[in-house]
Amino acid sequence: MVWKETMTMIEGTNECKCSCGQRSAYPPVQIANPRGRIAMLSVHTCPLAILGGKSTGGMNVYVREVSRELGRRGWAVDVFTHAENPARPIEVGMAGNVRVMHVIAGPEKNVGKNELSSYLPEFTENVRSFARERGYRYDLIHSHYWLSGLVAQELKRDWAVPNIHMFHTLGRMKNRVARSKEERELETRIQAEQFVVDQSDRLVAATPIERRQLLDLYDADPSRISVIPCGTDLSLFRPIPTKEARRELGLPEDRNLILFVGRIDPLKGIDTLMKAIAILQSESPEKKEQLCLVIIGGQVEDNPSYMSREMKNLHALREELGIQEVVTFLGAQNQELLPYYYSASDIVVMPSHYESFGMVALEALASGTPVVASNVGGLRYIVNDGKSGFLVPPRSPETVANRIRDLVNDPALRRKMGENGMQTAQRFSWSAITSNVESVYEELIHARAYSVLPRRVRAMA
Repeated sequence: MVWKETMTMIEGTNECKCSCGQRSAYPPVQIANPRGRIAMLSVHTCPLAILGGKSTGGMNVYVREVSRELGRRGWAVDVFTHAENPARPIEVGMAGNVRVMHVIAGPEKNVGKNELSSYLPEFTENVRSFARERGYRYDLIHSHYWLSGLVAQELKRDWAVPNIHMFHTLGRMKNRVARSKEERELETRIQAEQFVVDQSDRLVAATPIERRQLLDLYDADPSRISVIPCGTDLSLFRPIPTKEARRELGLPEDRNLILFVGRIDPLKGIDTLMKAIAILQSESPEKKEQLCLVIIGGQVEDNPSYMSREMKNLHALREELGIQEVVTFLGAQNQELLPYYYSASDIVVMPSHYESFGMVALEALASGTPVVASNVGGLRYIVNDGKSGFLVPPRSPETVANRIRDLVNDPALRRKMGENGMQTAQRFSWSAITSNVESVYEELIHARAYSVLPRRVRAMA
């Protein structure tokens, strides 16, 4: 049995009393009569992982915050994710009656998403074993990303329960903006996504734009798509006085600070932002010390041989553009520090080629910081052009530079856009988002109890 034994469920980390002799983080006691028991699948990335890593980002936040809010409302939630660290407890209490289960499938290390797909049968079987050994009957499966979607289709047949699925990004959309063969998604993913679209009882699109993409690119059934945006923690992401935030972070108070937060990935367009910074520096080389670009995300390595390919490319570009003194890579940061970085910044820039939603933009707006973002995907849904920030064409360093210049030179405009952004963010509390998710849960559970949910069948090629 691959599930390590745990003893009495109490909150905190304690010495395990079983024969394994290892430390375990025991989950809190789950309520005896929950409103329902949810199997939350997040196969390739753990909601407890630090953000900004290779496979961590908005999806981690979504799974964590929705699960926590569901737990507060009386649902019992088990989040199943791939075990990547032998030293990490298998069963971890996250909040209330919510826990994270690290499922052993293949090597206990970070595995690339395409490689991880070969371990899905083992992952699925071990989730089955856990439910069987604990005597759990789940009422619904909520899956995230295409890998989890494939697992969900297997489990729901065994458990005879409905499932709700959210892709977070779409392979066909990523291929539309890919600039090289290396950036393209494999056909395996495309076929898997089509299968999940056809088989899922409900699909969640983060925006009306993503709903249209599901209809146009995957021929999804419109009656089985619910549009529910992502959210943000308004108690965490809030305005902090700029000087206070900079003092807390040890940042200079006399610079114009530009911020990027996200994965170090070609899709994020960081090269476009760096070229924009180079344009601004070339215009006023005598003022280069007044401008600072901070990049949060990825791993900061002293040895270039340990860097990811994209991080190496960006370091090389920084040298080529001559902006070493202006651009700083800080690596991934704890989420508790992000509000200080947002508030310490004059502008947050998201030059992505594709974003299904763009949670970083929402966090920045909630913090009262204007956003310059590519006019793509969910960013068009979040950023009100000319009101809370600016939308710009992707891959356009000149336009990004122009908009940064406009905001740097006009503090009153920055303040006004920051105020507008805070008003926008109020609509996206996790409580409001989870209420919408909860409504879909109740609808599907009720439908399963009284009828057979309709489904189109299209076998995977």
